[in-house]
Order: sequence, then structure tokens, then C-alpha cells
Amino acid sequence: MAIRRRPVRPGASGHPSQSTLTIDLAAIAANYRTLRKQLRRPTTCAAVVKADAYGLGAERVVPALAAAGCREFFVAQLEEAEAIRRVVPAQAAVCVLNGLLHGEEGAFRRRGFIPVLNDMAQVECWQRAARSSGRPLPAILHVDTGMSRLGLAPGDALALAAPGRLEGLALHAVISHLACSEEPEQPLNAQQLATFQTVRAAFPRVRASLANSSGIFLNPAYHFDFVRPGAALFGVNPLPGRPNPLRAVVTLRGKILQIRDVDPPRSVGYGATHRITGRTRIATVAAGYADGWPRSLSNRGSAYIGDLRVPVIGRVSMDLMTLDITAAPDVAPGDTVELLGGHLPVDDVATAAGTIAYEILTRLGRRYHRIYKGGPASR
Repeated sequence: MAIRRRPVRPGASGHPSQSTLTIDLAAIAANYRTLRKQLRRPTTCAAVVKADAYGLGAERVVPALAAAGCREFFVAQLEEAEAIRRVVPAQAAVCVLNGLLHGEEGAFRRRGFIPVLNDMAQVECWQRAARSSGRPLPAILHVDTGMSRLGLAPGDALALAAPGRLEGLALHAVISHLACSEEPEQPLNAQQLATFQTVRAAFPRVRASLANSSGIFLNPAYHFDFVRPGAALFGVNPLPGRPNPLRAVVTLRGKILQIRDVDPPRSVGYGATHRITGRTRIATVAAGYADGWPRSLSNRGSAYIGDLRVPVIGRVSMDLMTLDITAAPDVAPGDTVELLGGHLPVDDVATAAGTIAYEILTRLGRRYHRIYKGGPASR
């Protein structure tokens, strides 16, 4: 067994042992414009930037979307709203999908965040806050039309349309969320649309929103007054099984730390799950499940060296993964391999890992050296 351990060659930036995650802010802005072009005026396009903009860094992503014209941002939690407040335009709406929890009324009121009210208790809590402040407070009503997750029952929402039931609240919108929009033939889509149309009719002067990323591509009946894409902004294909109309946003390149030549009958990694059957060159790469790289890609994932596919062998461990690079004799420590990018779109990696692209993006760790290109801060 021979080991090649040349000094690791530092990259253009970052620590020489780090793998590099590049995030294309211009591609995010272009995806926003592409989605907006699917809409008929006067429908507008909001942006869902929860989970730190799907793991890509909300403080960098939000200004790029704002520069592209977005003026309405949705996050999941109050803490996420606080994190982006200083980077959104002053006139932009920041809406919190999980709604108003007890004790958060003051923060919402002071910062002007808009709670998405998901049950009658949240409605009443926000009405009390409005009475104590002496002025109407903005709110969004979320109606559960088929997800059975968060949201008011349709009957409760209709009851709130009665005169005086929403006293103290200035309704910003009425929304719901599609459960199966990536499946155009799924009957639940039409059922949810019909239920939402009934509720929306009870609030004729209030803006309405139903469509998420894939819902934008169903048909214009789902668009209402504004749409709320999330994952599609970040390059996830909203049309599974069809060509992706959006630009790729992330490129992940793993740094090779060591190369060794191994002869049989040795094994590779924890559990000895890969057995060497012939002389093999193994590259150890700085990416593991602590960096969000799925352990489920053990012995089934791949990377690319140029146009050459090289397989993952052995188990993905906490900090490292191993590749069979026998077919790439000129590779050296310090070189990089493609883990996400042109040869390996995020949707394809997710399929290989037995998960969805949303999970791949949101798990990308903070140990990668991050490079942002193409955005307002890059100029």
C-alpha cells in the first residue's frame, strides 16, 4: 500500500483543507425572473427564504432577490425574520409562516413583521395585541385546504369573514399551501383549489396566494394575486421528470486530502463495507455527514473529475468520504472533485441519496468555504 501525501495545495481562497461551496446569486435572481415570467399581471412573486434561504445564506440571498424586484419575503420563524430584517428593503413585507407564538407579540409589532395566523388562538392573540397598541395590525390568514398541517379549518376561516370578527386586524392576505403540486394529475390539487376559491370569495378585497414553486406551473387558476416559490429559486427542479427550466445555483467541490494505492484483500471505511478486489487508487475527500453530505450515499454516490465519473466507495463518515479514482491517475492531493454542479445536479444527488433536493440544500454545512458570486455584494 502506497500513500501519496504531498502538501495540500491551497485554493484561491479559504483554508487549504476546506471543500468549497459556490453560490451563484445571479442565478437566483435569474430564477426569480423566470418564475415571474410565468405569471399574468397583476400577479406578483414573493420569495420563501426560510431555513436560512434553504441553507444558502439568507443575508446574501435576500439582497439579490430584492435587487431582482422581490418585495415580499416569507420565513418560518421569528428568529429568521430578525435575521433578514436589516437586509430587506424598507418597504418589503416580512411574513412568518409558523405564526405568532405566545410572548412574541411585542417583537412582531415593533419590527413590523406579519404573522401568518394558523388557528383561532393566534387570531385572538394578535387581536389583543392590536387593541393594546391602539391601531390595526397586519396579518395573513392561513387556511388548511388539504395538508392537515398548519392552518385554519375552512369553516373557521369562513366564520372570520363575518362583520367584526377580525376587528383590529388589517388583512395582508389569505393563503393556503398545495400538498402535491409537483404531480399535475394528482386530484388533490383541484380539490384544494376549489376549497381555497370558496374561502377566498368570502374575502373579496384581500389578496390571495396558493401556489408554491411547482404550483406556478400548474395553470394560471392557481396563481391568484401572488405566488410563493422557495426551492425553485435555488435551482431545484419544480417539474420532476421534465427538463429543469431554472438555472443551477450551487456548486460543491470536495478537496482531496490524501491519495493512496491499495491492494487486495483490504477494505475501505467503517464496517469494511467495500472490499478491494484489484489494485485501487483511493482519494479521501473533505466532506462527510457533519458537512451535510448524506451517509446514504455510501457505496452508491459519485463525484466527477472533469468529465470522468468516480464512485464513492466505503461509508461516508463524519468528516470524510472516499472515492475510487483508479481511472484518474493524474489527480493529486489538493485537487478538487465535483460533488454538486453541472454533472451532478442537486435533484440527481438527492435521488441517489434517497431523499429530496430540499434536504440536500438545507443540510449543506458551514465548514465548507463559501464563495458568493454574481450578486449585489459581489460588485
